[in-house]
Amino acid sequence: MMAARFALCFHVARAATRSSTRVLGHGHARSLSSDTDFSGIKERTLVAVKPDGVQRRLIGEVIKRFEQRGFRLVGLKMLQVWEGHNVVRSTRMLVGCTDPAEAAPGTIRGDFSVHVSRNVVHASDSVEGAEREISLWFHRSELIDWEGCDHKNIYHI
Repeated sequence: MMAARFALCFHVARAATRSSTRVLGHGHARSLSSDTDFSGIKERTLVAVKPDGVQRRLIGEVIKRFEQRGFRLVGLKMLQVWEGHNVVRSTRMLVGCTDPAEAAPGTIRGDFSVHVSRNVVHASDSVEGAEREISLWFHRSELIDWEGCDHKNIYHI
């Protein structure tokens, strides 16, 4: 039996007024801007809960940690796409080192991984890698643009 992978995409809103550039996937962009824009606030990353994480029923825990961090889920196909300010770097910190023996307590891998081949999640390692991975799994029309009620509070805009 083939195990499914669960992927998660992050999206954190950018600004109140719109007119700088927002990448939507597949090389398409939309314009947004504001004097209060954070650089990289519309950055996206791909996160996949690996088969061992699915079998251990950790999907909800992975999603919970990203939501608690303030990132916005914008794509979901048993894969997740998250968007937000410095989301790739933040995701690498949330998931921890690839080797669970080196992963800090409190990280997803530090708390749940048992072996380097069973390290629960995949996460993009760079903005460029995330863009490539997202475009492999999602068409731009499958990624949503939404603003949570707490967005302006989180980003002080």
